[in-house]
Amino acid sequence: MRDLGFLPSISFAPLDPEENQRTIFRLYEGKTGKTLHPGDPERLFLEAVALDITTLCTLIDMAGKQNYLAFAEKGHLDHLGAIVGEERLEMNHSRCRLRFELAEALDFAVSIPQYTRVGTQDRRITFRTDTLAVINPGETAVIVPATAIDAGTDANGLVPGQVNLLVDPLPYVVRARNINLTMGGAPVEGDLRFRERIQLAPETFTCAGPVGMYRALALRVNPDIAEVTVWTPGRGVVDVRLIMSGGELPDEVILEAVRAALSAEDVRPLTDTVVVAAPVPVEYALSGGWYLRKSDSALAASITNAVNEALEEFRLWQRSAPGRDINPSRLISLVESAGAKRIVLPSPEFTMLECWQIARESSVNFVFMGVEDD
Repeated sequence: MRDLGFLPSISFAPLDPEENQRTIFRLYEGKTGKTLHPGDPERLFLEAVALDITTLCTLIDMAGKQNYLAFAEKGHLDHLGAIVGEERLEMNHSRCRLRFELAEALDFAVSIPQYTRVGTQDRRITFRTDTLAVINPGETAVIVPATAIDAGTDANGLVPGQVNLLVDPLPYVVRARNINLTMGGAPVEGDLRFRERIQLAPETFTCAGPVGMYRALALRVNPDIAEVTVWTPGRGVVDVRLIMSGGELPDEVILEAVRAALSAEDVRPLTDTVVVAAPVPVEYALSGGWYLRKSDSALAASITNAVNEALEEFRLWQRSAPGRDINPSRLISLVESAGAKRIVLPSPEFTMLECWQIARESSVNFVFMGVEDD
C-alpha cells in the first residue's frame, strides 16, 4: 500500500492573498481606466474585498479537498468510507482474565455470577466478568474473562494483580485479581488509521486471499491493533502476526477475535490454513550515553528533555511493528537531532528480524556523559 503522500498537491481556488489582491486591482484598473494609488479609498475598499475573497477561496479549497481520501477529515472521511463499506470503529473496552480464589477447597461448587465486578483499589477502574463461572468441588480457583465497564484506554496497562478489589463480595471467595496485563481498550478510531483502512478496503473485495486482504480484515477487528504482518511459511498456510498500540503483545482474547474474523467462510479461501499469533519477542539491551556541546551549555535542560523524548520515540518505534530490524542508527539520528554532540552506543547492534519477530527492550540505560568542546 503506497503512502498517499506521493500524490501531487491540488488546489480548488487561489489561496495567495497578495495574488488575489493584485488580480482585483488589475481587473478594476482595466475596467475603469483609473490607477489605484496607496491610500486611495477605492484601493482600501478593494483590499478588504480581496481579504474576504481569499477567505472564501480557502473555504472552497477545503470543501473540494474533503472529497479526496488524502485530505478528508472527520465526517467527510466517514462518507468516503461508506463508499467502500468501511465504518469508523467505535470505542472498545479493555479486557483481562480474573482469577477468583477460595481459602481452601470445598466439597460443593461455588458460583461466580456473570457481571461480578472487580476493580482497582482507588475504585477508578472496574471490570466485570463476561460469563458465569464455577469453582468446582475440590478446586480452589477459577479464571474468568472480564471486560472493563468503561470504554477507552484508561483501563489498559494494568499489571497482573492491580485489579484486586472485589466490588461484589461473594460467599467463600477470599481473593480476586487479574492474572494478565489489561489491554484492548481503544478510543473512537482516529482519522489517520481510518484513512489507512479505507485505502486497504478494496483488498477485501477479492476471494483469492492476498496479503492486503488479511491485513485489512485484521485491522478492522479492534482499533487498538497498531500493525499487522502476513506471510506464508509453507504452502496453504497464512501466518498473521499483530501488535497493539504502544508495542504491547496481544492477549488471547484479541487473537481469538482476529482468528474468527479471518477464518469466516466468506473470507478465507478453502485451501488456506490461517494461523494468528503474537510475534516472537527478540530482546535487546540499550546502553550508552551522549555528550553536550560546550556552546549549548545554557540549553542543557531543554536538550536533555529532547534527548529523553527521542529515546522514548525510538523505544516505541522499535517495538511497534513485527519484523522491524533492531536499528541503532535510528536512535543515533534521533538523539543528534535532539541536540546531542556525540553519542556512544555500544549496544544494541544492528539485528535483522524476520516478519514474525518483534524487538523488545530488556533494559534501557542511556545517560548524559558530559560536555565537550565543539
